[in-house]
Amino acid sequence: MILYDDSDHLTFEEYFEFLHRTDLGQQYVAKNFGTRVRTMLRNVAIICTARDEGKLVGICFGLTDFAYFLFLTDLGVDRDYVGQGIGRELIKHCINKAGGPEDITIMTISHDDAIPFYARCEMINTPNLVVRYCDDDEPLTL
Repeated sequence: MILYDDSDHLTFEEYFEFLHRTDLGQQYVAKNFGTRVRTMLRNVAIICTARDEGKLVGICFGLTDFAYFLFLTDLGVDRDYVGQGIGRELIKHCINKAGGPEDITIMTISHDDAIPFYARCEMINTPNLVVRYCDDDEPLTL
């Protein structure tokens, strides 16, 4: 049975091991990866996890003002668990932790392949979101 938690604390080692079992790692820039991920894990506003008998099988990280907006920075599911609704459930947990669907507008930056997934989560692809990517964008290779 999958257990969801919105108060879990992840170590860098556990998260790094999890990245090897997902497609999430390729979004990270390689430069200063360890330092940057440790900083992220200490500071991200919301961390929701999914575990199967203690094994980390899904994560969703979000930045929020807890009043209007939630930006999903990371959403990943272990490849062996994809298609079981874990990603959708993690998003629901993040929205609820941020303030609930009545008050919170949710957004993310998505790979093209994931847009159909987000559409199934009632999110729309919009041209109104603007972004500036970091200068050093050499992707991490796992």
